[in-house]
Amino acid sequence: MKVSDFSFDLPADLVAQFPPEQRGSSRLLVLNRRTGAIAHSAVRDLARILNPGDLMVFNDTRVFPARLIGEREPGGGAVEVMLVSRVDDDRWEALVHPGQRMRPGRLVRFERGGRTLHGEVLEERYFGRRLVRFWTRDAGTVMDAIEAIGHIPLPPYIKRPDLDLDRERYQTVFAREAGSIAAPTAGLHFTDAILRELDEAGVERTTITLHVGYGTFKPVRATDVEGHTVDPERYAIGEEAASRVNAALDAGRRIIVVGTTTTRALESAAERGGGRVVAGAAETSLFIRPGHHFRAAGGLVTNFHLPASSLLMLVAAFAGRETVLRAYREAVAQRYRFYSYGDAMFVE
Repeated sequence: MKVSDFSFDLPADLVAQFPPEQRGSSRLLVLNRRTGAIAHSAVRDLARILNPGDLMVFNDTRVFPARLIGEREPGGGAVEVMLVSRVDDDRWEALVHPGQRMRPGRLVRFERGGRTLHGEVLEERYFGRRLVRFWTRDAGTVMDAIEAIGHIPLPPYIKRPDLDLDRERYQTVFAREAGSIAAPTAGLHFTDAILRELDEAGVERTTITLHVGYGTFKPVRATDVEGHTVDPERYAIGEEAASRVNAALDAGRRIIVVGTTTTRALESAAERGGGRVVAGAAETSLFIRPGHHFRAAGGLVTNFHLPASSLLMLVAAFAGRETVLRAYREAVAQRYRFYSYGDAMFVE
């Protein structure tokens, strides 16, 4: 299957640059994957769309401000560091720009809001990454300093600097453990009020954790879908969440996964367990594309994704390529907002 088979025309002005004025006010395209029927609704109506007994599974990872902007020491000169993965309390694997000036031994300083963080490049690694050691002389830990000084790493298709509002809006209301450099964006639509309405409607819910890595922005450069690989990401599923999912599977109740990250974690755990979701922490490189056999997911809430992206391929695997692309064309015609801060889609 060709990557070009997942292309579609998207007007640039439909790419959402800001969150909606109110969280939870986004539109919702409802797609029946069996009949191809499309309906137009709103995220706040999910409690009336879903069935009592459905189980919703959310990703409760928390985005941390992984983008650090500072200057070289000595001599100055702007430096940008994108934290990719934490090695230990003080050392991170990171993307550094300009990389050619940041060789091992080079120092950098970051300052913001009266806080200071120092860094030293320890070694060069693959794909232009660096191992960087950080320290601070301020009160608190290195992570405290990163939280105070760092910028929210907005996706590259949001063509503006991050703002204070992004610290709240590029984060789900149920975010728990810091570890992601990108939000599980389908979860951004949910408010405490919407969650209460789901509870009152008899929709069960639980959370798992997948920390979204830099690879989520990795373009599909291969010509054939099978030539693409997905970067590994860490996930964890608690005993209670695994028990709830397995109980729903046993009872034949629908499992509604909220977001592609949740889908990858849940399907990976079910694959490991031969159809039963296995509790515990693991790493997944699962690339869900057409032909994938879904073991857990029975419904999907997701945002609208980039053309020819691995995330679009996941949705196409769930609902069928032609069905999904037809729904995307309808979304464009109805001027839905696309990508991270855009509207949502429920595939049932």
